[in-house]
Amino acid sequence: MPAPERLPAGRVSGESAVDETADRGTGAQVPVADVLRKGELTVRGRIREASNGVLYCTVSYRGHEAACVYKPVAGERPLWDFPDGTLAQREVAAYEVSEATGWGLVPPTFLRDGPYGEGMIQLWIDGQPLEEFEEEPVDPVDPEDPEEEGDPEAPGESDGTSGPRAADDPREAGVPDAPGGSGAPGERAGGADAGDAADAGDGAAADGLLTLLTPQLALVAGEETVDGWKAIGLAEVGEGVTALLVHADDERLRRLAVLDAVINNGDRKGGHLLTSAQGRLYAIDHGVTFNADDKLRTLLWGWAGEPLPEEALAVLDRLARDLADGAPLATRLAALITPAETEALRARVRELRHTGRHPEPSGQWPAIPWPPV
Repeated sequence: MPAPERLPAGRVSGESAVDETADRGTGAQVPVADVLRKGELTVRGRIREASNGVLYCTVSYRGHEAACVYKPVAGERPLWDFPDGTLAQREVAAYEVSEATGWGLVPPTFLRDGPYGEGMIQLWIDGQPLEEFEEEPVDPVDPEDPEEEGDPEAPGESDGTSGPRAADDPREAGVPDAPGGSGAPGERAGGADAGDAADAGDGAAADGLLTLLTPQLALVAGEETVDGWKAIGLAEVGEGVTALLVHADDERLRRLAVLDAVINNGDRKGGHLLTSAQGRLYAIDHGVTFNADDKLRTLLWGWAGEPLPEEALAVLDRLARDLADGAPLATRLAALITPAETEALRARVRELRHTGRHPEPSGQWPAIPWPPV
């Protein structure tokens, strides 16, 4: 089994490949899937600024402890265009398809029971030592939280919602914040937040000046990109000031652009891209995927309309076979998404194979998420 699927004895955060010899003298290795699915799950904190209930946890199994994210179904806010209580399953489906590509772009992700019922559990990709985590209690409810009540998300709004909270809501639990302060996605990724994007324009005077928002996302002064970066579009970063939003010209991101087109990702932001301690790129937050309607909203438009690499075409051919009725992948996905969504998934793969090109914005849906991080 490849290195990302193994966990060492002791405390770990991210991927590794150390056997259990020091523990047991057997030389046996424990798959990360066993640790995540079978281990004892302990809530350590919460990611307060996430739009759904997201808990930072550790999971222990046979002398191994891993950091992970737990997103209980009970903590999901209703969305106007997705069936209620299905986001966790979509996260797992995205992992299944990612694994089928052979690219391993999504951290190990599974469904399991936890302290707040069934939910998604995913290996934490950060590299921050758990010893730095402060287990201080916090007020379970922010009195200034604007999301106490409201209606399900309307078209054109952010991917989060302001719907009513579920009874026994894990977001109300008296647990501390996750590592990294508030735990906003940009912080977890080690990148900038939305405010930084606005501030970036203040000093952008010379064309070609690059302002990094994350390691993979930047703003360029002027309207021309620079070597090593692909243009996304112009962004207003201040009053009367625009800059060119760009992403890295990286084959790993290009693979992710293909995966997002396949799974119909409705929210690919820069803060959803993480680099492990070993330098491997991962993508997270796949709850708004696999819709039967075109929902592709991403920052990775730099290759739009360009021919797909031969590697991607070979992967799509393999996916077409894996998605056939009765194939193991299709059978697993049938338990996670609807028949209509499965058929739409097959149709997207067929279309990509037919055109042989990266998709372009449809014009029927906001193409770029904002803020970008």
